Amino acid sequence: MNEPVLLDSGPLGRIAHPRRNLEIVSWLEATMDADIPVILPEIADYEVRRSFLLENLTRSIERLDALKATLIYLPLTTDTLLQAAEFWAEGRRRGRPTADPRELDGDVILAAQAHQVGGIVITENVGHLSLFVEARSWRDSAD
Repeated sequence: MNEPVLLDSGPLGRIAHPRRNLEIVSWLEATMDADIPVILPEIADYEVRRSFLLENLTRSIERLDALKATLIYLPLTTDTLLQAAEFWAEGRRRGRPTADPRELDGDVILAAQAHQVGGIVITENVGHLSLFVEARSWRDSAD
């Protein structure tokens, strides 16, 4: 069985942006055609949506909404946030924080969501996320 993949904000933003990256759109289509579950985590939606709202990119928001309806949408839960807090503390105990202590740290929240579903994070930030879960660049998972 194919492990699900979760989109981080970088790849998600490239897919929904007005100047979409056709390579990553092709990757997404091929992944879906291969019956690999593609998950849109709520934390990634939040990170991308806030940027689109700030820049008033209404077409991109519409694309993001369409992806939310097409892909598997994974909402945040209390269990997700409890796991994220564990990851956050673990990273700091190991001397490997993924964000400034005053920041929300979306990476540990995304890692917690991936941990919960046993998925692989597709990201442009493999270093931070791979501390907690399997993480790959979409380019590396295009085989």
